[in-house]
Amino acid sequence: MNGIEQLCPNCGLCCDSTLFADVELRAGDDAKRLEKLGLTLEKKGRGKLAFAQPCACFDGKLCGIYHDRPKRCRTFECGLLKRVEANEMTPSAALKKISAAKIQVKKVRALLRLLGQRDEQMAFTHRYAAAMSAPIDLSDETNAERHGELMLAVNDLMTRLQRDFLT
Repeated sequence: MNGIEQLCPNCGLCCDSTLFADVELRAGDDAKRLEKLGLTLEKKGRGKLAFAQPCACFDGKLCGIYHDRPKRCRTFECGLLKRVEANEMTPSAALKKISAAKIQVKKVRALLRLLGQRDEQMAFTHRYAAAMSAPIDLSDETNAERHGELMLAVNDLMTRLQRDFLT
């Protein structure tokens, strides 16, 4: 069993908006075919097409269009996958890192919901930005504490993602 088969179905952070807010299409991607497969494409700066994350074709474990996915999706390999494929890390160790990251993601998502950001179809980073830009009622001690908890939880998550997934 290769790294992709072992890690990817247990992760999905590249598809659920944790790592990326959107994915730009590359030269050679067939936009019309991708739209027929379920992706909603939007123009993004300089006429590039992109689809928002979380990906509409991701079911929480697997990609529904895996064999027809865009080039950017085909070529992305997270740091954990690269290290497993290079035999620098065992799949078991990588799965533990994935589990720890997903626990942190769950904590951040729960805090976002408590702060009123409940739109699970909005990219993770956009939800965080909206929560942090909302006025804080300092007379509501719980609300102010949640903002602080969210900042710390996101900092921990971003550190983990940068170290384990994006390098």
